[in-house]
Amino acid sequence: SRNMEDDISLKFRQQLFLISENLVTEDVAALKFLCTDLLHLRKLEGVKSALDIFKLLMAQEYLNAEDTFLLAELLYRIKCHSLLEKLGYTKEKVQECLHEKGRVSPYRQMLYELSENITNEMLKEIIFLLQNHLPKRWITLSALDLLILLEKQGLLTKDNVQILEDVCVTVSPDLLEIIKCYKKAKAQCYDILSSPDVWTAVAKLLKELGALPSFCSTKMHKRRCVLLSGEQEGTAVDGVFYFNPRLDSNTWYLKSCYKMDGPHRGFCLMINNVNFNSSQRKGSCKDAEQLERVFTWLGLDVRIYTDLTSGDIRSLMQTWQHLQDHKDRNCFVCCILSHGESGAIYGTDEKLVLIRTLMSHFTAKQCPQLAAKPKLFFIQACQGNKVQRPVYVDTDAQTPDLSCMQESSPLFESIPEEADFLLSMATVDGYVSFRHIEEGTWYIQALCSKLQLLVPRGEDILSILTQVNEDVARRVSPSGTKKQMPQPAYTLRRKFIFPIPTAPPPS
Repeated sequence: SRNMEDDISLKFRQQLFLISENLVTEDVAALKFLCTDLLHLRKLEGVKSALDIFKLLMAQEYLNAEDTFLLAELLYRIKCHSLLEKLGYTKEKVQECLHEKGRVSPYRQMLYELSENITNEMLKEIIFLLQNHLPKRWITLSALDLLILLEKQGLLTKDNVQILEDVCVTVSPDLLEIIKCYKKAKAQCYDILSSPDVWTAVAKLLKELGALPSFCSTKMHKRRCVLLSGEQEGTAVDGVFYFNPRLDSNTWYLKSCYKMDGPHRGFCLMINNVNFNSSQRKGSCKDAEQLERVFTWLGLDVRIYTDLTSGDIRSLMQTWQHLQDHKDRNCFVCCILSHGESGAIYGTDEKLVLIRTLMSHFTAKQCPQLAAKPKLFFIQACQGNKVQRPVYVDTDAQTPDLSCMQESSPLFESIPEEADFLLSMATVDGYVSFRHIEEGTWYIQALCSKLQLLVPRGEDILSILTQVNEDVARRVSPSGTKKQMPQPAYTLRRKFIFPIPTAPPPS
């Protein structure tokens, strides 16, 4: 019930408040540092208290009343073990779950461990050695501040810790050993390369190691990697090895994914129709801006076209169909924001263009440069005039049967009859979709939010769209009478997983 949810929320916030009251300034600085890969740096810079960090984590859906493990991990990392009981955890329980649910990267762990072992005397020596790299007016506060500065200057990254090695050789062999352990473990964990006998290579290395190295996360979606000996170099294959924590520690299986290791990620073509002859789609520019930020963050080259007629749309698709640059790209993404009807979208001249026609330009026959590559289409448009009404159910009711709705939908008829396409619609066939005149549409805002949240966790696109469905389905109009349900359809043959960006999410 609503009252029960309010009680849970209040209790959860009381827990967070009690935890924050027991954290000193140094603890807050440590939490900020450990969250650097999870939260936008600009927002972290404004943090003054532990509660500020908790709010940011909640806003990004890393922390909620049902899942407090990330906070438990952070408290464990900064050795505030006594506070774990406020979340229902113990030190031992956190240790058990870290290999599956841990979110702090090995790189961040290594840097934090370094900072904890750098004495005041060592810090002075390190600063002296790095004088040429530090701003003249920079005031030394702590080892963490120094590490953050080196990262901001691009002198220190997860793939390049040479500057730390150079100073630690002089300052402390113990500090150098921490870095060496990180590099050694990292070298044992990288994308699968072809070999005459992959299984033999894996078995050989496992035999040498005796167990999975601590650096490699065993949670499938956290780090897609394989352990191979250095001699197994060659051409990458269409696949990635995953370690399955639910199976025996020596059991591996091959999970097929689309290759995303080319020189360029791909193009993101966006059509944003705002001004029509008889109407204006207010809020659509908000969607376009958010999509541009998110897909740029994901490594795509975004191109935006505004207010296109039906003829303009057809001509644009023909132009992009023949683009030779597709051959060096991993994938193709197309986002269309417009009005629509069943299986079609409107140009600004209020004439319809069939979605199937748009997508058919990118089949293997019409666009050979994209053959066997994933082609993703995201359509924000109404698909009819009907309005979905909320259905009120008890908390223990079974999920309503939606098969009748799905059977009547011609969505699959919009997809070309060949592999490697994904079509994600804002709503099911026959129904309207909703747009806030300032905040944008329910569907696009949910899509952008879930991409930012779940791509860094290694989730595939279908899993992400399932979460988008859940997000939009929970929303309701201010009157409480209107609902919406997105619908994806696909002919993908493999999992599509965006490589995890090095930069934090844009918002």
